[in-house]
Amino acid sequence: MKKLFVTGARGFLGWNICQTAKREWEIFGTVFSHRVEIAGVNIVKVDLTDFDELKNIFQMIKPDAVIHTVAKSDPNYCQLNRNESKKLNVDASINIAKLCAEYSIHCVFTSTDLVFNGLNAPYREEYPVCPVNFYGEQKVLAEEGMLKYHPMVAICRMALMFGITGPRAKSFIQPMIEATREGRALRLFVDEFRTPVSAKAAVSGIFLALEKVCGLIHLGGIERISRYDFGLSLMNMLNIQKANFSPCGQRDVVMPALRPPDVSLDSTKAFCNGFQTITLGRRVEGATWHCLI
Repeated sequence: MKKLFVTGARGFLGWNICQTAKREWEIFGTVFSHRVEIAGVNIVKVDLTDFDELKNIFQMIKPDAVIHTVAKSDPNYCQLNRNESKKLNVDASINIAKLCAEYSIHCVFTSTDLVFNGLNAPYREEYPVCPVNFYGEQKVLAEEGMLKYHPMVAICRMALMFGITGPRAKSFIQPMIEATREGRALRLFVDEFRTPVSAKAAVSGIFLALEKVCGLIHLGGIERISRYDFGLSLMNMLNIQKANFSPCGQRDVVMPALRPPDVSLDSTKAFCNGFQTITLGRRVEGATWHCLI
């Protein structure tokens, strides 16, 4: 079997990638401080910000492909810890691209819809980037640096993702469901729009990019939706009648990092290459919402 190197194996997306890929690949998944056991996956403990350590891992494993998902992905954390988050989000990403170029390895990098300022949605790949927070800026720097050193990199700009959780990481819907079942009030934005996509669809898009794409590709869902309306749709599908949701605006919640109002992605390029997802609020990839929580 070919060898696949997946960074961030214990994260939400990394874990879902490992679950899908282990049927066809020998997987080496990285962790940093907290080791986790994943059936069918070789767990590699490595500090990705240490170039020498990372290079030794590449020489030892000799991967046939790399999917780089790990990141400090909380915009507020990145805003308050710029230097620390840059080491992982930018420097480590560029070093991975350099090593992939050195060993002629195809690489997929998962970026974000937050590279845009939210004023000109829906966004296609050729639209100019203009992040409003430091996390988005770091992802732009990583995209540019990785493509500079390794033009064979596929940059997958990911929309907000939901789906089955791993042993350590959750998607954004699990805290929403937990709050509802515990009777806690939850404030959700009515003026922040995304194009959410299930983890299953996202992973299929990533492997499509690994096979067919060099450069930028957007992997978002079909529908533009606010967090508030998404929450109502989710509760309806789960038949939870007394969700204590209250609508609010971005201005009502003060946070260190600014948030763009609408970073909906236009994923036409991906759809033309075989990417598939379906309408929210009905059935997701042939399964009910219950299969995703």
